[in-house]
Amino acid sequence: MSKITVIGAGNVGATAAQRAAEKELAEQVVLVDILEGIPQGKALDMWETAPIELYDSRVIGANSYEETAGSDVIIMTAGLARKPGMSRDDLLKKNTEIVHNCISAAAKQSPNAVIIVVSNPLDAMTYVALKASGFPTERVFGMAGVLDTARYRSFIAEALNVSVRDVAALVLGGHGDTMVPLPRYTMVGGIPLPQLMPAEQIEAIVDRTRKGGAEIVGLLKTGSAYYAPSAAAVEMAASVMRNQKRVLPCAAWLTGEYGLKDLYMGVPLKIGKGGAEQVLELELNAEEQKLFDGSVAAVRKNIGEVEAILNAM
Repeated sequence: MSKITVIGAGNVGATAAQRAAEKELAEQVVLVDILEGIPQGKALDMWETAPIELYDSRVIGANSYEETAGSDVIIMTAGLARKPGMSRDDLLKKNTEIVHNCISAAAKQSPNAVIIVVSNPLDAMTYVALKASGFPTERVFGMAGVLDTARYRSFIAEALNVSVRDVAALVLGGHGDTMVPLPRYTMVGGIPLPQLMPAEQIEAIVDRTRKGGAEIVGLLKTGSAYYAPSAAAVEMAASVMRNQKRVLPCAAWLTGEYGLKDLYMGVPLKIGKGGAEQVLELELNAEEQKLFDGSVAAVRKNIGEVEAILNAM
């Protein structure tokens, strides 16, 4: 039986489970959370949706990992949001523990799964999942670039009053303020973006993309984005489940590409049934390389801090 497990029944996880079921990516979608009744209730609600939306993927809620056994894909969404009075270090430590515990348990039940990490801070938590699972690096990668690129594309489509379908773009680097949108590689109907928009307008869109998550948090007041993040994770899962060989910007483990080793970084990645099949390398100009190097430094710092936490556990 084909199976997708989603860890975390919050907004991102529950919406990802719903999207995966509606797309019939697997015969069974298992939603796991420590809160008793929450994943079961949400899963039942989704299953009762099936006769209306016409899908046969069975959605199941669980509080333990036995029902996740034999999963093809594990989507990791669980983690804490930063609360008032909580330091960044506190958040990093707590989410490291959550991701490590969840992935350790899930990996034991599904030793052949591909893991897609959504939990934040994204690049560092993908590293935690790698260590917790013991899986080969090609079967553990993170969702960031698909989301960041979607935001970038949506802002461009809005500014030019064109279909989002005709905007092709890439965002590299870590997930956060140091991400690197690439206007030079951005096309609208095959036309390079710099030919359609002045440099200052492009820079404003790039800046808005970097702050895209914070913009939504500011509007919601008590929550964060989940429609686009869940869609991004499920797009990646679809490429695995259907062996689509999609080229998507993801947090991938580098082994010499871009001159980097032993690091998760947002780069174009070909994704198939076995997970990460190939990192595609781009030629960066001096300005792009400088921004990329800044993002690398920020991610290395995060991963170094997480490694110290793991060593102390």
